[in-house]
Amino acid sequence: MSSKKPIVAITVGDPCGIGPEITAKALSNAEIYDKCNPVVISDAEVMKQAIKIAKVNMQINPVTNVEDCKYEYGTIDVFDLKNVDVERIEFGKVTKLGGESSFQYIVKGIELALEGKVDAVTTGPIHKQAINLAGHKYSGHTEIFADYTNTKDYCMMLVDKDFRVSHVTTHVAFRQVPDLVTKDRVLKVIQLTNEAVTKMGIENPRTAVAGLNPHSGEDGLFGREEIEEIEPAIKEASSMGIQVEGPIPPDTVFVKLRGGQYDAVVAMYHDQGHIPIKLVGFKYDDKLGKWGSLSGVNTTLGLPIIRTSVDHGVAFGKAGKGTANPESMIDAINLAAVMAGGKE
Repeated sequence: MSSKKPIVAITVGDPCGIGPEITAKALSNAEIYDKCNPVVISDAEVMKQAIKIAKVNMQINPVTNVEDCKYEYGTIDVFDLKNVDVERIEFGKVTKLGGESSFQYIVKGIELALEGKVDAVTTGPIHKQAINLAGHKYSGHTEIFADYTNTKDYCMMLVDKDFRVSHVTTHVAFRQVPDLVTKDRVLKVIQLTNEAVTKMGIENPRTAVAGLNPHSGEDGLFGREEIEEIEPAIKEASSMGIQVEGPIPPDTVFVKLRGGQYDAVVAMYHDQGHIPIKLVGFKYDDKLGKWGSLSGVNTTLGLPIIRTSVDHGVAFGKAGKGTANPESMIDAINLAAVMAGGKE
C-alpha cells in the first residue's frame, strides 16, 4: 500500500434526501482522515445545512480547486458548485432541483477523477426519477459513469466486508435476462471481478459463478444457459489462470461465500445478487418500525476511475430529520481509499 493518502471525492447525491447528512456524519469520523483525504462535491450552503441537521461539530471550507483543500479533521472541504439555493430544497420530494444538482455533482466528480486531481469517487444516493425530471435520461449512477468515461464493458459489484457479489446484468426487465447471459459477458464479469478483488488486497482470489436457472439448469432440464454460455465462460477464465468455479446453484453459492469458501460470487441478475448481500448487511426492527444497520457498498468495475457508492437510496422519509445512518457511506469511502492504494 502507498504511504501517500489517496484523495477521495464524495458526491453527496440528491440534496432533498439524506446524502448530505450522511456525508457530514461520515466525515465526523476521524478514522476517515487517517485513510484518505476527502473532498466533498456539493454546495457549501447545502453542507452547512447538513452539519446542522447531523448535529456534528465541523467547519466548512469552500474551495473551487482541489489544491486549496486543507484535509484536516474538523473541517469539511467542499468543492462548491454554487448550484443550490437551500431555501428551495424540499426534503423528501422528487424535484428537478434535486435531480439537476445531484447530476452536476456526479459529473464534476468524474471530471476531477479523469483529470487525475482525485484518486477515487464515492457517491451519495440519487433519485432516478429526479435525475430524469431534470432532463438526464439515465437509469442510475453506473450508467452515468459509463457514459461519461466512454466505458462499454463494466459491471456492478456489491461489497459488505468479505461478502462480494458482482452482476452480469442489473437494471433490465427480468424477461430480458436470459438473452443477456452470454459467454462473452459472463467471461468479462469474471475478469473484472478477479481484478477488483485483487485490488482490494486479496491475492489470487477465488470466484464462484452462480447458475441462472434452478439447480443450475440440472444438466439442461431447466434451461441450457449454463451449458451453452456460463460453463464455456468459466472454462476460458480458468485457462487464463483465474481461480473460478461453477456454475453453482444460486440457493447454495452464497452460503459458501459467507462461510469463506470463496472471495466473490458472480450473480446473473440484479435480485439474485442484491437479496443475499442485503440480508447480510441490512437490518430492520419491526418493533421500532425502522431500519438499523445499513452496511454495504456498491462499486462499478471496469471504469478507468475508481467509483464506490452507498448501497441504499435517498431515504426521503428520513430526509432533514437528523436520524440517517452513515454506516454505508463510511464503508464506501473506506473501500474507495483501499482500492486507490490507501491503508486498510
